[in-house]
Amino acid sequence: MIKKKIKVVISDLDGTLLNTHHKISDYTKRVFQKLHEENYLIIVATGRHHLDAHPIVAELECPVYLVTSNGARIHNPNNELLFSRDIESDAIKSVLNLKIDPEITTVLFKENVWQTNKNNEKLNSFQTKLNYLPELVDFTTLDDLSGIKLFFTHESHSKLIDLRDTILENHSELFSHAFSLPICLEFMDKAVDKSVAIAKILEIENFVFEESISFGDGYNDEKMLKSTGKGLLMNNAPHSLKNKLSHLEVISSNDEDGVAKYLSKTVLNLKIAQ
Repeated sequence: MIKKKIKVVISDLDGTLLNTHHKISDYTKRVFQKLHEENYLIIVATGRHHLDAHPIVAELECPVYLVTSNGARIHNPNNELLFSRDIESDAIKSVLNLKIDPEITTVLFKENVWQTNKNNEKLNSFQTKLNYLPELVDFTTLDDLSGIKLFFTHESHSKLIDLRDTILENHSELFSHAFSLPICLEFMDKAVDKSVAIAKILEIENFVFEESISFGDGYNDEKMLKSTGKGLLMNNAPHSLKNKLSHLEVISSNDEDGVAKYLSKTVLNLKIAQ
C-alpha cells in the first residue's frame, strides 16, 4: 500500500540520514540511488546552511531538492536558488541586546560565512568539509546583523529553554524557532519552516503531502513529519518528541541506517545488501 501511494521521499540530515560521524553510509547511498532509478522525488530538509549541506547531499550522487536553514533556502537539483528568506538586522540586534549567558555560543548564519562569539569545537565537528567557514566576531561592533538563521548552543538544555522563553517574551511575532537537537536552539523568520518550503517544492513538481514520506529526529522536523502522508521518527529522537508525536512509528536509529532500511523494505520492496 505504501509503495503505491508514496511518490516523494523527504529526509532530515543530522540524526537521520547521517550517522553520528556526520556521514552518509554506502548502504544509504545505494538505496537513494535506487529511489532515483524508480523515479521517486527526493527532498533533503535540514537545519544546516546550504554551503554546508551541498557537499553532503552530493555524496548521494542522485538529483535532490535541498531545503536548508530549516526552510530559509530552497535549491533545486541543479543547485539553483528557488527561494530565500532572511531575518532583518534590527530583529537580530534586538535579540543580541538581551542579557545572554556568556557561556552560550551564539551563531549568525550569513550567506557566505557564519559569525560566532566563540570558538566551539563540538559545533565545528559537524562540518566534515569546510565549505562554510566560521568568523569570530564581537556582535556589538557590527552594523549589519541580517542573516538566514540565529543559532544558540550549550550543553545545558535548561539554559536554552530559559533563553528561548526570554527571547519569545517580546519577540514572538518576529520568529519561528525550534530545537534541532536538545543542545541547539534556532530562530528563523516567522514565515520559515521545513514544511512550508517542502510545500513549495511539491507544488512545483505537482505532488501533494499525502504522496510523501518523511523522516526526522528533531523538533525542527515536527511540522514536516505531521504534514506528510507518512511520518517516521528515528529511534535516537528525544524522548520528549517521541511522546509528543506518539502516533508516529519509530524506526531504527541513524547509526543503524534506519531510513535506508525502512525505504528498502517498505517503499522499494527490495532487499538491498548492506
